[in-house]
Amino acid sequence: MDFVRTKEQQERLSELQPYITLFSKREQQLDKLYSFPFENIEDLKEIEYTSWTVPKDEGGLGMSLYDFLLFQEYIAQGDGATALCMGWHLGIIYELSENRLWDKEMFSWLCEKVKDGALVNRAATERNTGSPTRGGKPETTAVKKGDMWIISGRKTFTTMAPVLDYFLVSASIEGTEEIGEFLVPRTTEGVSIEETWDSVAMRGTASHDLILEQVAVPYKYFVEKISPRSIEKRRGWLLHIPACYLGIALAARQYALQFAATYQPNSLKAPIAMLPNVQRLIGEIELEIMQARSFLYSVAKRYEEEQIQSLQAEMAAVKYVVTNAAISIVDKAMRIVGARSLSEKNPLHRYYLHVRAGLHNPPMDDVTISLLARHALQDFDVKK
Repeated sequence: MDFVRTKEQQERLSELQPYITLFSKREQQLDKLYSFPFENIEDLKEIEYTSWTVPKDEGGLGMSLYDFLLFQEYIAQGDGATALCMGWHLGIIYELSENRLWDKEMFSWLCEKVKDGALVNRAATERNTGSPTRGGKPETTAVKKGDMWIISGRKTFTTMAPVLDYFLVSASIEGTEEIGEFLVPRTTEGVSIEETWDSVAMRGTASHDLILEQVAVPYKYFVEKISPRSIEKRRGWLLHIPACYLGIALAARQYALQFAATYQPNSLKAPIAMLPNVQRLIGEIELEIMQARSFLYSVAKRYEEEQIQSLQAEMAAVKYVVTNAAISIVDKAMRIVGARSLSEKNPLHRYYLHVRAGLHNPPMDDVTISLLARHALQDFDVKK
């Protein structure tokens, strides 16, 4: 199924194509500890991809959610780590544009920085609280001192840490029960990165620890108050996560198809693609891809059309279905290729590790299943 709907989408995909091929060639380099796709990020800056979600009223392209997912899936076919990094940055700008909860002057200022090539990501996770989606209160603290905020703490999983210009840091406001989000420039005194990211999957995201030691930022950099109602914000941009892992699965599919169509051991009169067991695996891969892509883009389309709904349950379901499908697709691709898929030079073993990382991006599977159960029971008077 072709999910490209417009001439403009096709033109932009054509613009990205040379870079996808280049990213794929560089992908193996990112298997090394403390690696990062510096060249890929610079290439995307060169074509201004890093600013495509800046809204039109701020002088940007105002890329739609559907297009965002389409392009992210495409980039992930070249390199998943690059796609995931870009997804967080572009997605945050998309979210801020959609919800408009920031002071207008601050948002306009950040948009100008992004159009000039600046990169931003959230730093919300902590070792003792885990994912912020679990509801833990940050141990990072913010203390008001005159017209400044003094922030101290440590954040984990800071994706794209080597090149971020700004961090959106969640912190508990001392003396209150409130939690705030603060914009912290990288150049601020007391900001440092500790290279802790030793994951065997998605090494190229360089999701190191952010260290904040008595970091002073202006009062206006307290950009948003976080409350239990924050979950009600529209967050369609989070679909970049399943789009990324689906892109990696598509790369695995392409490799397996090429292998099956060309590999012919001397015991056979035709390539292994003609074997019934291989065709069964290929057919199952195709079915899972059709289901995953259809679900992803139909929810994205509905999200854009139904502006008043957050579609929280549907989006969580998409992440669950697509991520688990990606794992299954790569597994089947490896079965087609056989033991060669475990070779250090073969990309399939990296793809398999990468798609498993998706299980640990929000929302986690158990959270999704619980959410769907509550959603199904909401019209019934069920007591604890």
